[in-house]
Amino acid sequence: MFGRRRLAIGVGAGLTIGFLALLVIVGTTMWLVERGNSLLEQSALQRTIRIAAVDLRDHLRTAESSQRGFLLTGNQIYLAPYDTAKTQARQELDDLGRLIPSDAPNRAMLPRLSESVAEKIADMDSSIALKSSGRDAEAMALIQRHRGKALMDEINVFLLGAILMADENGTLNSAEQQRNASRLRWISAGAAVVIILVVLVVAFTVYRNGQALKLARDEVRAINLTLEERVQTRTADLAMARERAEVLLAEVNHRVANSLQLVAVLVRMQLRAVTDKAAQDALRETQSRINAISLIHKSLYTSGDVTNVALNDYLGAMLGNLETAMKKDGHTAILKCYLEPISLHTDASVSLGVAVQELVTNAFKYAYPEDKPGEVRVRLTRLEDGKAELMVEDDGVGMAQNGVAAGTGLGSKIIQTMASALKTHVEYINRRPGTAARLVLTTANA
Repeated sequence: MFGRRRLAIGVGAGLTIGFLALLVIVGTTMWLVERGNSLLEQSALQRTIRIAAVDLRDHLRTAESSQRGFLLTGNQIYLAPYDTAKTQARQELDDLGRLIPSDAPNRAMLPRLSESVAEKIADMDSSIALKSSGRDAEAMALIQRHRGKALMDEINVFLLGAILMADENGTLNSAEQQRNASRLRWISAGAAVVIILVVLVVAFTVYRNGQALKLARDEVRAINLTLEERVQTRTADLAMARERAEVLLAEVNHRVANSLQLVAVLVRMQLRAVTDKAAQDALRETQSRINAISLIHKSLYTSGDVTNVALNDYLGAMLGNLETAMKKDGHTAILKCYLEPISLHTDASVSLGVAVQELVTNAFKYAYPEDKPGEVRVRLTRLEDGKAELMVEDDGVGMAQNGVAAGTGLGSKIIQTMASALKTHVEYINRRPGTAARLVLTTANA
């Protein structure tokens, strides 16, 4: 009886010490994990601020380069990226105002940055307006004041400071994460030593109390069985979690596609509510662009690959819908597709889909006036070295002799913007009769 009592006291003391050590490990681990999550969020915020600052600087430089190219040559083609760069610069400026914390040292400089960016854009707009109206001397005099350069230098100083501060904060967060990891290792090692000592004490006590040895072994076996069951349960939970993640990703793409379809339906409802022919045409084109992007997300949740898109399936479905819409609008041309099986990255597929949609729409609207019949052909062909060629052809009236685009010109701007996103350009070929638009792009397998 005395031996059993001493065994119980020894085991109880050992379990108490082990429980306390376990509490220390669990409590410290939870604190370090929470702190690590906080540091990760701060690091992500700093990266986002850095990206916004770099993008703002790059977009202003792009706008400035476009302005200078136009002032030097007078060629309107240099202004193609100008409006987009201004819009993106303003967006990045808004992002910086939203992202920089209220207690950040450079927060107080944001109003001055906003004034400098606005003044810089106004300065560029003024010089472009003077050049466009033929007042070259005044435009050059405005440039020679070097006010734009001074504003850009001031903007660069702020943005460089924001970038350096984001880098410094990221470095500090990384250093603290490393220190926390080191603390966790030392705490785990110390707790392991304590647990080992407890095990030794318990083992010594059990050794001296042979009568209780069998009971202790049975308890250990029971604990082992429980651990095996927990491992099996955890493994099953992890497998289920992975399946849920895959289902969730498919659901996200499904919901995005549904949301875009809802937007398209709202546009169609708005189209029915307006009577202005120009407004109706603009809403129809907007609806087609939304449908083109929606089909990307539909192809993602119906396939097992979320990084690449099968262009033959995607373009085939999109062009089929577009042909139906154009015929409902009274156009009599026939659309024919010759699409080889080629894959393209998801982001690039969105840009290509919008560009093809605009090219085919232009062919339907302008190649065959007065609803004359004809063909519009879309060809997707694989080339060597991981390249692919996309051609949109018609046999219609051909390109305008004066080079002036029909319509508002918005479609042409969208095509050029999408081509730039694909890191390529659109080549227009006068076929006599008809016109062909050609793009060469890099496939997903390049």
